[in-house]
Amino acid sequence: MTDVVDSDELLRRIRRARDCAVQEERTWRTRSEELDATDPQGARDAAVRQMSYEAVLRVLDEIVTPGKHVPDD
Repeated sequence: MTDVVDSDELLRRIRRARDCAVQEERTWRTRSEELDATDPQGARDAAVRQMSYEAVLRVLDEIVTPGKHVPDD
């Protein structure tokens, strides 16, 4: 199935995906902090998910606003 979309629609979809990734990153960060004292393994798992969404955000940000993030060396 192939849908042809114009650049404005593509940008809207990317921004929507970015907004979703922001929310998920916040959710997993909060979860990691909440689990830290009671469930260290769960906290680590949540932290890994948080870092995954941070990576997705960096990629989407680079698509929408190239050069916004300077790579960490």
